[in-house]
Amino acid sequence: MQIETYGQQMDVTPALRSHVETRFERLARHFEGDCEIRVQLALEKPLHKAIATINVAGRTLHGDAVGPDMYAAIDILVDKLDRQLIKHKEKQLEQRKGDGLAKSGVFE
Repeated sequence: MQIETYGQQMDVTPALRSHVETRFERLARHFEGDCEIRVQLALEKPLHKAIATINVAGRTLHGDAVGPDMYAAIDILVDKLDRQLIKHKEKQLEQRKGDGLAKSGVFE
């Protein structure tokens, strides 16, 4: 899992970078292969904004979150992306189950 963190018109401190990396490690349990994650942190006064794009096999997931501080925005973003990855994983499992039933002759 590769995480690229950058700021839009702001500096990304080592504390913010480590917070992003520790929170996004939670998402690694949803996929086995490599993925790329790009996290953009921005300050839109008075709110803080975090935007992420995840490239997994055959799919690109996008999420954004706004919070009163940057740490809260990152936490909200990770929760949103976690739900998206669960939904994506369930769709993949449904497609695999459907392929197996069609090949076994059940629907013929």
